[in-house]
Amino acid sequence: MSSSHELHVISNGEQDPSKLVSVVDAIHPHIHAFHLRERRWSARKISSAVEQLLELGVPAHKLYINDRLDIAMSYTLGGVQLGAESLNPLLARAVSAGKLRIGRSVHTIEESSAAYGHKADYILYGHVYPTSSKDGLPGRGISALAEVCSKSRIPVIAIGGITPNCVKEIVQAGASGIAIMSGIMNAADPASAAKAYRCALDQAAAAMFNGTAALIMKESEPSWADGK
Repeated sequence: MSSSHELHVISNGEQDPSKLVSVVDAIHPHIHAFHLRERRWSARKISSAVEQLLELGVPAHKLYINDRLDIAMSYTLGGVQLGAESLNPLLARAVSAGKLRIGRSVHTIEESSAAYGHKADYILYGHVYPTSSKDGLPGRGISALAEVCSKSRIPVIAIGGITPNCVKEIVQAGASGIAIMSGIMNAADPASAAKAYRCALDQAAAAMFNGTAALIMKESEPSWADGK
């Protein structure tokens, strides 16, 4: 069964361009989206990385750019990820004429609601667990994720401190996917790490699907089936 849940990978600013391109080339068959999030890179440097990835056969629809709507549009990529200080998703949608998937990074239910109102396609919510990228800050927790998922009208992608062992409870909380940074980008074998996350995600999604299907079948049984 192919999972409807998504595995996103986000660059973390710790690789030079050649290393980043090498990692993405190795992991792209196992993921749904790669976010190029390099705040210190120039537009030219980002564009060069994108061109190298496309030349290596990485599908354009799997490449997302953080903030740089212009670059995402120039190469007809899969999407753009917008933060609190980024362009409003409404304007990004108008400019891109619906050709890009638009994500919005959020940390609260209120921001989630605003993202929906501003026509974002999905939200990136976190950080769920403690993570070195948010040193000293406690994770928001699985209960907070579940609350956001229950109230969001667009898909929620969870991020922050996620390991393969955490994936099942994230899916059970209602998330439509996970986003990983160091767990894959800094792994000794990024391709194997991506496979492990994808396997955990597919298994969790399948278990949820099977459980839901069983419940539906149980509820649809005629009353005489229970001897009533």
